[in-house]
This record gives sequence, C-alpha cells and structure tokens, in this order.
Amino acid sequence: MPKPIIIFGFHAIQAQLDSNPECLLKVFTLDNRNDKRLNALTTQLNRLGINTQQSGKQQLDKLSKNQTHQGIVAEILLPTLPNLDGLIHYVETLNNSSLILILDSIQDPRNLGACLRSANAAGVDCVVINKDGSAPINALVHKTSAGALNQLKVFSVTNLARTIKALKQQNIWVIGLDGATDQSLYQIDLTTPSAIIMGAEGSGLRSLTKKSCDQLAMIPMQGNVESLNVSVATGIALFEASRQRHL
Repeated sequence: MPKPIIIFGFHAIQAQLDSNPECLLKVFTLDNRNDKRLNALTTQLNRLGINTQQSGKQQLDKLSKNQTHQGIVAEILLPTLPNLDGLIHYVETLNNSSLILILDSIQDPRNLGACLRSANAAGVDCVVINKDGSAPINALVHKTSAGALNQLKVFSVTNLARTIKALKQQNIWVIGLDGATDQSLYQIDLTTPSAIIMGAEGSGLRSLTKKSCDQLAMIPMQGNVESLNVSVATGIALFEASRQRHL
C-alpha cells in the first residue's frame, strides 16, 4: 500500500511538483514568510488545487523533525515500489546499452539518497534495492537525493541473488564492487548491458551476493585509507561506466 511521508525544503518540493504533483497531499508554509520564491511555489500549488496551509515555525520544526525546512514542508504519498516482476518487464524494454545500479543493504538513508543522486546524474536506467536490508525511502533519502528519487525507476526486491540470476537471463553482465579483489574497475568493459552492485557501509557485499556476480572489481586507491564511502564509490563506478559509453 502507498504510504505518506514528510519532505521539506524548496528543492525537494519543487522536484515533487515538477515530476509527480498528484502525490502531493498537503503543503505547509511558514505563516510569517512572504517572498518571491515562496509566492511563486504557492501559486503553482494553488493552480493545481493542492491543499496548502500556513503554519507556525514550531509545527514545521515538528513535522520535519527539526531538519532545515526553509519554511516549507509537504506530506506526499510514496507509491509502492515495483518488485522483481516489474524489474524484468522493464529491463526487457531497454536497449543494448542498459546500465543498472543494485544497492545491497545500504542502511544509511543519506548514503542511499546520495547513491540515487549519483545514479540519476550518471544516467542509469534503474536502481534496485533489497526490501528487507535497505534503509526505507523516507524524508532524508528524498532530500539527499536532491530530486533524483522523482526521476529514477527504483525497484524493491526480496531476494537479490534471485534478482541477479534473473538479470543474467536478460544478458546483463553483473559486476560487484569488492575491495578484496585484484581486478581494477578501469580494466572492465562497461559498455555492454551491465549491472553494478554496491555493498553495505562497512561490510560490503554479502557473501551470497558476491558469489552471484559475474565479475568482481575494485577501485584502485592511493594513500592510507582502506575504503571509500559507499556513495562516493557508487559515483566513481557509475561515472566510469558513463565515461566509457561516451568515448
């Protein structure tokens, strides 16, 4: 069932308004704020018949759980994410240069949002998350994604190993990022239909996920750090695929 969540800030709400205005249930604006930016957004909301309500700062702080809301908060209806059947049906419609991002148990909502932002910027076709191990799609994910969540195809699956097997049957080459391997990401051909899998913060790919991959790769690093933040590593991997595809 679709569930309501709270989002806040001009960018997040404008992105929602531009992409899926039908999901906006109610918008709360700061009662003593009256400026060009807010008035322009309010005009759009009123034109679409979206319920708006002036509220005090204390109520907005409560709704946003004391996050920086810029004087505007919205309640939106988050549609249920499609499952494995929906993913395979979608993949069947893609061309021979498809690029998929799979996130294996990313538990920090800020990291999840940042990964979605990088995915959108790199032009991925869709993102796959695991239903039980991933952070839920919430206000922090929405805000950190900087509007990318509204533009991406995101699928939620119950079994990543089964999902990987199904993608292989669609001739998708599955590459897992793993710091323990010697194979450099930059030596892999990412121009073919590919799925790149990123593991959880700290622990990386789960063993069954790792075994299900066609190939493992690492990002070569200098200095004395042992690993990168998952959202940073995701950006590097996706933009390497994008670079190869635009040579």
